[in-house]
Amino acid sequence: MMALTAPRSSVERSGDLREPPVAANTTIYQGALVCIAASGYAVPGSTATTLKAIGRAERTVVNGATAGAERVQVKRGIFRFKNSTAGDAIALTDVGADCYVVDDETVAKTNGTNTRSVAGKIFDVDAQGVWVDFR
Repeated sequence: MMALTAPRSSVERSGDLREPPVAANTTIYQGALVCIAASGYAVPGSTATTLKAIGRAERTVVNGATAGAERVQVKRGIFRFKNSTAGDAIALTDVGADCYVVDDETVAKTNGTNTRSVAGKIFDVDAQGVWVDFR
């Protein structure tokens, strides 16, 4: 590798959308909280400590036995997901803190005694759920 010695055209992406390959035998539904698993493949959100949340699925994808045969369009931004219940419910006083993945439509206030991955930052809370910032 060498440093530039002349101008270069560097290709740009907006960063709002990405299309990661989907894990084998996996269905990701439109509107789901999408994560990248330790394998590098996209999976729906679930209770696990090895996931990296990346945003919301823009369409439903059903992938068969071959990992990466399908890709899912995932959007970054601020999206509303269901609030957890009981001691894990998120309140307005939690705005700005991390929230944690329970499943592909639910987030919680705590990491579930170190069993959950971070979903994103709590942007707002209303009667319908929790607004999660994936930016």
